[in-house]
Amino acid sequence: MTSTLQEFIHSLNPRTLPRVLQIQSGIYFQGSVYEMFGNECCLSTGEVIKVNSFKIKKIMANICKENEDGQCSPKFELPLNFPGLFKIMTDRIPYHTMSDITRAVYIGPNRLNHPCFYYQKNIKLGNLTISPGEPIMLNSMEEINGEMMVNCGVERNNQTHFFTIPLSQEGEFYECEDEHMYTLKEIAEWKIPKSRKRIVKFTDISNKWNSIYPFPEDFDGLLSLTPIYEIQAVMKFRKDIVRILSDLDVEVKDVTDCYDAKCFLQLLSTEDLFEKTSNEFPMAVEVIEGPQGNPLGSGLLQPGKTIVIHKKYQASRILASEIRSDSPKRHFLIPASYKGKFKRRPREFPTAYDLEIVKSDKEQLHVVATKGFDSPYEELSSVSVGDQFLVQHSQTSEVLCKGIKKEVGVLACEKILKKAYESVLLPLYMEGGFIEVIHDKKQYQLSQLCAQFRLPFNVKVSVRDLSIEDDILAAIPGLQLEEEITDSYLLISDLTNPSESWEIPVSRLGMSVQLVSSSVDVIDSFPVRTTVEEISEEEYYMIRRYENLALHPPPRPPKNPSIMERKSNFLAPPKLNIMDPPKSSKNLPK
Repeated sequence: MTSTLQEFIHSLNPRTLPRVLQIQSGIYFQGSVYEMFGNECCLSTGEVIKVNSFKIKKIMANICKENEDGQCSPKFELPLNFPGLFKIMTDRIPYHTMSDITRAVYIGPNRLNHPCFYYQKNIKLGNLTISPGEPIMLNSMEEINGEMMVNCGVERNNQTHFFTIPLSQEGEFYECEDEHMYTLKEIAEWKIPKSRKRIVKFTDISNKWNSIYPFPEDFDGLLSLTPIYEIQAVMKFRKDIVRILSDLDVEVKDVTDCYDAKCFLQLLSTEDLFEKTSNEFPMAVEVIEGPQGNPLGSGLLQPGKTIVIHKKYQASRILASEIRSDSPKRHFLIPASYKGKFKRRPREFPTAYDLEIVKSDKEQLHVVATKGFDSPYEELSSVSVGDQFLVQHSQTSEVLCKGIKKEVGVLACEKILKKAYESVLLPLYMEGGFIEVIHDKKQYQLSQLCAQFRLPFNVKVSVRDLSIEDDILAAIPGLQLEEEITDSYLLISDLTNPSESWEIPVSRLGMSVQLVSSSVDVIDSFPVRTTVEEISEEEYYMIRRYENLALHPPPRPPKNPSIMERKSNFLAPPKLNIMDPPKSSKNLPK
């Protein structure tokens, strides 16, 4: 069956790749495929290509009107890095089988990649009954006893009940309403179903966009999105990769079932390699297309190089960001094997409640006020810029408010005077400002910091890692170690010189390889090299948002019910004079 390239890609299930296509109606040009502006743009009639993958290259948008039954304006292009947030409008057209859903909708590894649907009737699954309208979260797919199943879950009373539904399950499934906000790139990658329109609502409707994008004055935010894909393909008997835009004006026919695919390059991405079972490793592969830049500091990933993939596994990294007041900040993933040493740097805290969160039993928290605060209650202390405190514990205290006694949360501290201490109580809601005073002069390995202190934590590199030729962390004045994450890695080495091996990330390394041998005799006793990986702003926020969705920040304390105008002496910051705390301290009454 012949179709346009655009129609074919829009209806193609990525799980069925690779596919072999024959050009039925194209533009003849000697040499078959040629390149213009970085993309392959012309194919001759009768040419055969193998499609290995495709990704969204750009988004074409139409302005829609809610009261005009889907009528839209002419299309215009929105870049994938468009700086705005969108809400997804629910698709009201039902899916008739679970298989229809999985063919059209992306199911990813993270919670926000798990689409939700509801069924209009009861579904009985053993001892579990899914009620009409109850949201069903689709988590993943797997083959069970020869049948493809969807791993699902429903949330009840803060508990998730897991079950499986076969792809053959029939009925009318409807998309659930999605309350999350997404960037355009996130929508492009996860939330545009195959062969369906996706209507979104732009949440930042303001005149600032009018000079850049064709938004009319009565624009209510509704947009219809159409993706244009970039197709990665290979030609017969060639070792290079070609890229074709899906809106190329050609007609194609799927000839996969009647064509010998062995004459094509068999490409594998890092994601493809990671999906292989553990007993398929080690294997030898040839690099066909290497990553941009030189992430390993060697020529190991250059095209034409033969490498060994030893195994796949999960490894931990510390996510860290450069400490600076302006933007953009640099972000890093630091392996546990990093051999440099760190010294502590002061942390800053915006409220007294933040002091309560980070206080530790191992050492007393010593801070200096950087912002004044005038307490509205006589029972609680005011703060001037430069005041120094040793943080003790949180408690409740009775205060008199307009003649009525009430209890408020407070932080018990010792205010450091010249030669003594004064017991004070600070309201937890106090929106002041504090900076930590560091008395610890020790140098720490990364593992020691993570074991002894609670993240996030501020440090600077005091001794660089001598095993790294160019330690990029050594030149950073200050780093905030934010959290520990777990990510997917492959262990690789040079086939001809296996003196050392390297860890490479699966999700952030764009590389295509060809399998050379599935049986390799290697020695696994050589040293493993890791690198400090600098990641982009986009990758940083993806990690923060999607890798740690189960972690929620503690609730903020209530706001001050009535804040009096601060006195002028609190607004004039004196020169800070940091003192060492006295050698002895009175314990505050509990």
